[in-house]
Amino acid sequence: MATLASLKLSGAVKPTHVPAVQLRRNKLAKRLWEQIELARAQQAGTTFAPTRLRSVRDTETGIRRQVETNKRVKPWWFVGENGKVAVSVRYGTKLLELAKGKWAVEVGAEKELVPVLEVLKTAVLDGELDAAMETASNKLRSAFGKG
Repeated sequence: MATLASLKLSGAVKPTHVPAVQLRRNKLAKRLWEQIELARAQQAGTTFAPTRLRSVRDTETGIRRQVETNKRVKPWWFVGENGKVAVSVRYGTKLLELAKGKWAVEVGAEKELVPVLEVLKTAVLDGELDAAMETASNKLRSAFGKG
């Protein structure tokens, strides 16, 4: 009992249901983390290739097995008409409208890209883009006919 007494015990219980808005935040935060790592790798002159498991059926035996493959991560940033780097945020295949009529964040130089992406990730986790994610989610859902 002396060992347990040294720990701070709690009555916390793991939640059985995660709200849909939190799932959306987590999904977008994960994608922004990938963009941050991709930008860091590009600045360091290396490559960033996260892996994922893919189920493949063997043609000879017909047995399914898990194969680890590289995941393709496309950069969300681009050079705008004014020559400055800009970042657009995507939820699935849809661009998020960050403010009324504003679809991208002007970064300026490429060295400022990682801090801007980290600010965007913080904004997502704080719930500042919930309305934009809800709109994009509804557009995606309606495209599948579940609208």
